[in-house]
Amino acid sequence: MANQINIPRGTQDILPGQTEKWQLIEAKARELCERYQYRELRTPIFEHTNLFKRSVGDTTDIVQKEMYTFTDRGDRSLTLRPEGTAAAVRSFVENKMFGSPNQPVKLYYMGPMFRYERPQAGRFRQFVQLVLRQWEVQTLRLMPK
Repeated sequence: MANQINIPRGTQDILPGQTEKWQLIEAKARELCERYQYRELRTPIFEHTNLFKRSVGDTTDIVQKEMYTFTDRGDRSLTLRPEGTAAAVRSFVENKMFGSPNQPVKLYYMGPMFRYERPQAGRFRQFVQLVLRQWEVQTLRLMPK
């Protein structure tokens, strides 16, 4: 059929029978993170494109060839997240988590990421990452003379 709609290349459906395995792995990952006092951070699936250009570098393959970038109705350039670090750092700074009295700040994030790569065995254009981050911000204290 010429009009048949198929799954986009480089993606996969996770079907019943598989979803339960994913849910078990995700639950175990969350349990381990929480056991070691890591707290979950959830950031948007898309961010302003400049966030990735500034953090990853605008001449890297990720920015030049692998990002899913689109212009929204407000004429803003947005990108489906190709990795999670840039958004985690943006959230850490924007939400002033560096000022938390509970140092170090221990966060984890898990979710879909998107990269336009040539599909290969075991590599997909939509994939899931689990990342643990720990930040400790030390304050500078000036001693009186």
